[in-house]
Amino acid sequence: MIRALIAGYLLGAVPFAVLFGLLSRKNLLREGSGNPGALNAVRVLGLVPGLMVLFLDLAKGFLAVAFGEAFGGVPGALAAGAAAVWGHAYSPFLFFRGGKGIAPALGAALAVRPVLVALLALVFLIFWAATRRPYRSALLSAALAPLLVLGYSGRLDLALFALFASLPVVHRHLKDWNR
Repeated sequence: MIRALIAGYLLGAVPFAVLFGLLSRKNLLREGSGNPGALNAVRVLGLVPGLMVLFLDLAKGFLAVAFGEAFGGVPGALAAGAAAVWGHAYSPFLFFRGGKGIAPALGAALAVRPVLVALLALVFLIFWAATRRPYRSALLSAALAPLLVLGYSGRLDLALFALFASLPVVHRHLKDWNR
């Protein structure tokens, strides 16, 4: 289990947006929103590089679940998937800065239970339609994720995965409540 957590965290910690920025001679930590995530990569680098960052960030979460399963079965998969979100949000390669964690969280959820992504997307869209504030919608969706997962699946292990994967997402979105 420890190996799964470490592998997931380190995989999640790879800052693809920053790396793509370096290739373009741009510092995503200082340009745009200053956030090293896919949305800021789209703003600063353009659509194609931004979509590549999004894909790689999704893949981090997805692959972390696969690696975690190899190291520790289902518990390892869930732990590694959540750890990838923590690694993305608090990367040691960026002095514990990072992205907001949505993409690796969705990638991990896709690997664990694809229907969870559809459920969370529906909740996000409902909040977005009501508030017209995407950051609030992401925060509220992530905050409700553990309860939604528990209610939908009835499985405590999946609810704990959703809880630990959503904590960094909620924390990183709190500062953007008024956006």
